[in-house]
Amino acid sequence: MNRMAGGDEAALSTLYGRYAPYLYGLGRRMLRQQDDVETCVQDAFFNAWKAAARFDPGRASVKTWLVTIAHNRMLQALRDRPETGLDLEEWDAPTSAPDRIEQVIAQRAVDILGEPEKTLVVLAFYQGFSHSELNERTGLPLGSIKTYLRRALAQMRVHLETPVAPAMSTSSRSPNSSEGGQHDAE
Repeated sequence: MNRMAGGDEAALSTLYGRYAPYLYGLGRRMLRQQDDVETCVQDAFFNAWKAAARFDPGRASVKTWLVTIAHNRMLQALRDRPETGLDLEEWDAPTSAPDRIEQVIAQRAVDILGEPEKTLVVLAFYQGFSHSELNERTGLPLGSIKTYLRRALAQMRVHLETPVAPAMSTSSRSPNSSEGGQHDAE
């Protein structure tokens, strides 16, 4: 981030290569319209470029900071959409399949949450409800909603940043053992 704050375009390119697929997955889930997704992801990286000097690693990881920028831009895109229905052709139009790996990773992070955090995360981050709309919809106090969401994001961050141990593959077996567990007698 320091390099980016200093105007290093290579640092921006590295950041883009690392996080763009994740942001595109989030955008596809929230916006469902590829043009909007591309615009919002590009805007998010542009905004990150402009705000790189204000990044504070003590407050959030780079990924969390970037996701927050992108999420806010995507929410704005949802709010800016006109309230019109879809033509029949648009309802029936095929959509590109979202990246399955990103879906599984995101869903596992949401699945670790209890209630009401899980419901609030889905409504806020996947369906685009504001805190006040969540208050109206759930009846929970606004302060509690903010606390639940902060707690949920912290739990998800820990879950997403915890390295997963690789599974044992068959190639890691000892050279003296064969598929059936018997030793070769030669």
